[in-house]
Amino acid sequence: MADSSLSSLPLSDKVALVTGSSTGLGLAIAKELGRRGAKVALNYAHNQVRAERALNEFQATGSTGIMIPADVCSPEGVADLVSATEAQLGPVDILIPNATGPQPQRPIEDYDWAFYQEMVDFFIKSPFLLTQATIAYMKAQKWGRIVNIGSEVYEVAHPNFSAYVAAKGGQKGWTHSMATELAPFGITVNMVSPGWIPTERHADDPQEAKDAYLAGIPAGRWGTPEDVADAVANLCTPQSAFITGQTICVNGGRSPL
Repeated sequence: MADSSLSSLPLSDKVALVTGSSTGLGLAIAKELGRRGAKVALNYAHNQVRAERALNEFQATGSTGIMIPADVCSPEGVADLVSATEAQLGPVDILIPNATGPQPQRPIEDYDWAFYQEMVDFFIKSPFLLTQATIAYMKAQKWGRIVNIGSEVYEVAHPNFSAYVAAKGGQKGWTHSMATELAPFGITVNMVSPGWIPTERHADDPQEAKDAYLAGIPAGRWGTPEDVADAVANLCTPQSAFITGQTICVNGGRSPL
């Protein structure tokens, strides 16, 4: 595809918004959507230096994009994010709610409701707010793509992770409900659920845990951020118009589904 003109790329007339995209899976997703021709609004919450580095990396691929700071768990932050995207790139056609916070693993006795609420805010409240803020244009044009980022932990019943797993389960249910609600408008809503994909946040994870996980992957290798990004981008193409309400597990065959 290297010799193709921008207008021949499958997403060349689309605007994508990817939250939490200054690092890890979010940045990989943004870069893949850009490679397929979309103009991309990237997003971060706190680390401006890292965000500037990510935007430089994104733009070095030749894609068009901007980086916008915003708290995507607040109505005000989402409103500002969507407004800035529309002003600089155009209305949002593709929405990828990817932002997340810390993910500590603890027994139930060591959690409090405040942390449970934080997980709900990231994985249910934020997609809800983002969808509300972008859905009018998608409905009007009878085309849209929403891809939530789930996790295999919901499918494999990971212990000592109840806050994260519960919120991801709620996000999956919301995905299915929205898929049914929005299908008559030509809008698809799906979920991509990665396994353990090593990114910056996993740099200090115990080596024995990494070795044990790798040994249980039927495909015999680690997944990469690019594996996840490719699955997300495929669901955003015009050719995926009849795929909605689905969960795609990107984990080398580990999940029971």
